[in-house]
Amino acid sequence: MTAPSTSAIVWFRRDLRIDDHAALARATRDHAPVHAVFVLDPAVLDAQPRGAGRRVAFLLAALRSLDDALRAAGAGLHVLRGAPEHVLPRFARTCGAVAVHANRDHEPAAIERDARVRRALEAEGIAFSTAKDHVIAGHDEVLTRAGGPYAVFTPYRTAWLRYVDEFGLPTHDPVPARLAPAPPLVLPDVRELGFDDAFPRSLDDLRIAPSPDGARRLLEDFAQRIDRYHERRDFPAVKGPSYLSPHLRFGTVSIRTAARLARSRDSAGAQTWLSELAWRDFYAMLLAQHPRVVDHSFRPEYDAVEWDDSPLADDRFAAWREGRTGFPLVDAGMRQLRLTGYMHNRLRMVVASFLTKDLHVDWRRGADHFAAELLDHDLASNNGGWQWAASTGADAQPYFRIFNPTTQSQRFDPDGKFIRRYVPELARVPDRHVHAPWTMPATDQSAAGCVIGRDYPDPIVRHDVERKITLARYGKVKST
Repeated sequence: MTAPSTSAIVWFRRDLRIDDHAALARATRDHAPVHAVFVLDPAVLDAQPRGAGRRVAFLLAALRSLDDALRAAGAGLHVLRGAPEHVLPRFARTCGAVAVHANRDHEPAAIERDARVRRALEAEGIAFSTAKDHVIAGHDEVLTRAGGPYAVFTPYRTAWLRYVDEFGLPTHDPVPARLAPAPPLVLPDVRELGFDDAFPRSLDDLRIAPSPDGARRLLEDFAQRIDRYHERRDFPAVKGPSYLSPHLRFGTVSIRTAARLARSRDSAGAQTWLSELAWRDFYAMLLAQHPRVVDHSFRPEYDAVEWDDSPLADDRFAAWREGRTGFPLVDAGMRQLRLTGYMHNRLRMVVASFLTKDLHVDWRRGADHFAAELLDHDLASNNGGWQWAASTGADAQPYFRIFNPTTQSQRFDPDGKFIRRYVPELARVPDRHVHAPWTMPATDQSAAGCVIGRDYPDPIVRHDVERKITLARYGKVKST
């Protein structure tokens, strides 16, 4: 009599590592052998902007690294191509798997995909289970006393920290000996998948190595700086952030590993960074609880805000995208994004405020541009950040607080070091004028080799004028 199969599949998605991996640990605890699988889903690839080659290149490199780690454990990665609801049941039949394990994804499209996969697998008598791995607290684990989701971050963070204190940050260690071997890995290249072969050359002097080893090196480096994070995080010319966001997005580092670093330090910097991880969970919770926010304002009344959709607005949007607005810090941030696929978090707020409050362009257009360009694009965080800046989201920046791009520049890049790095036209502009070069006398412009209107643009708008327009448009919505 043949013994029943105990084989299983682990379906890797946004969790491209083998250490501290919830689904992998569960599968190797309950099953043997366990087959590691990644699915190149045409629906997911087709939904990516054509310019998202950086992200696809990171993904492919991370898959190679994952395969290397699996082979070091005597196993390997199977890469399937096709709709998951078709290829996973077929592969499960081939290897005799009785279960498929994966880590949970809270994005609306992923939830729909997983429902299709579950139905297809269960029709074959194959179990499908998901584990929490991408976040620390799930969307239904930190709730108000009334049992509903939070809409304000500060009380959410308080409850989130209580949750962490109560449940800790468990490590999910797999059993490598139970992993199954696989044929040699064969991956398409970026161009074969229809994307530009563009990978970030550098990131503020840090190489973004798309692997768990790359994440570990960044984490070790950040551990030397985390205690001053609260002092340095807002200054783009300073090595203040962790630069881990692409690794958190692709799961080449565990979010619990990141949080453990913060929890291991009793410093203001560590606590501030832990709060940033709480914001990440907060936005993931909002997206899961309110999937309409993908293309609607969290606060429905702000769907009535009057956005500018004129040809002039299109021209201004193009100038914003290309970093030629005439406002140096805005332009430096947008050029950093184009060059590296990364943008400093303070600048994400500055450029988003400028687009929505100075140019009156719909926040959704800005969010879509970030989705196309950012190496670390995450739907929940991107949506939450844009709605925060546009004052349409949960616990958003109040609409009457509007970033002044010049004073933001003076405050957060006081010496113009970051500006000069990404806007070389301003390299010789004196410090006193680098934040508002249009104020330079003609003789200073000539001496600096930067004639405004020729070598660097005039400001495309006047902030004081546009601020009044924004207040009127938002005020009209608030009064109805």
